[in-house]
Amino acid sequence: MVLVVGAGVVGLAIGRELALRGHEVIVAEAAGGIGTGVSSRNSEVIHAGMYYPGGSLRARHCVEGRRRLYAFCESHGVPHAKVGKLIVAATEPEGAKIAAIHAQGVENGVEGLSLLDGAEARRLEPNLTCHAALLSTETGIVDSHALMLALQGDIEAAGGALAFNTPIERLTRTPGGWVARFGDDELAIDAVVNAASFGAQTLARATEGYPEARVPRLVLAKGNYFGCTGRPAFARLIYPAPVEGGLGIHLTLDLAGRMRFGPDVEWIDAPDYEVDPGRGALFYAAIRRYWPGLPDGALVPDYAGIRPKLSGPGEGAADFLIDGPAEHGLAGLVHLFGIESPGLTSSLSLAEDVADRLGA
Repeated sequence: MVLVVGAGVVGLAIGRELALRGHEVIVAEAAGGIGTGVSSRNSEVIHAGMYYPGGSLRARHCVEGRRRLYAFCESHGVPHAKVGKLIVAATEPEGAKIAAIHAQGVENGVEGLSLLDGAEARRLEPNLTCHAALLSTETGIVDSHALMLALQGDIEAAGGALAFNTPIERLTRTPGGWVARFGDDELAIDAVVNAASFGAQTLARATEGYPEARVPRLVLAKGNYFGCTGRPAFARLIYPAPVEGGLGIHLTLDLAGRMRFGPDVEWIDAPDYEVDPGRGALFYAAIRRYWPGLPDGALVPDYAGIRPKLSGPGEGAADFLIDGPAEHGLAGLVHLFGIESPGLTSSLSLAEDVADRLGA
């Protein structure tokens, strides 16, 4: 039996992969349902994979995961759309940054990338103002809740189960595997995958025999989103040049065509999901660099998400961290840390990687 801790999109994808490989699987979730944390508070974007350094886990799993995700959505009837996106440079120096992203995407094997000048970009999106842009035709959007329900369905159809309101508090080693402790109960298992997102570090510290020195610090980055009233002004996603800690305040579309903007980057010490209306001023300034026609009063506070980062302000973006038996020496144990964006896009590829690391 394999225990997967965490029923976000990555935990569900891992549970599905293991169940399809013939293992008895339980996905334990501290909350009362699937995807109540990071997985339900994001942009719902299917990323193409051009931002991430070559050879990184992010680059590998985003590109492969994106291909697998589109196929999964098609086969399972998950609502999605390959709408494409433009990464825009407002100035000539930002144009160099956009060109570097293009080069990185080519190195990463990303299909459908084209550099455009400002006039070419405006022909695609007449409301856009920019010096240059990078077109990604493989970027899309997905109904993340429908995706997670489809993953849950596959787990259960393959004989797996989900256990809600089941916070795993400690993992203890046994000669043949592990014992997971929750409340006054315990469960004997052959292997365990820690996909607990914000709780991953806490569970790692409560894992018998796992060195404290291997547990990375957890850095919380809040991302606020604002909705936008009125008719959609764009047919594609619009992203500015990336900023420290994120991809900039970008325009995304939901599957009904409604526009929303975000996330920004707000470094925090404790979870807080309230959106401060006062941050709207920052959003107007950022958005009007590429959409000067944004009307006054069009933005309304929407929702916020929090990213479980491994790096903080002034530091380079950290890669995904997957710590399996080959790295730490404990059989039947995989910890995942810092699985933020593009975690949703990467989920199916990450699942295969984790299952392989377990030798499953």
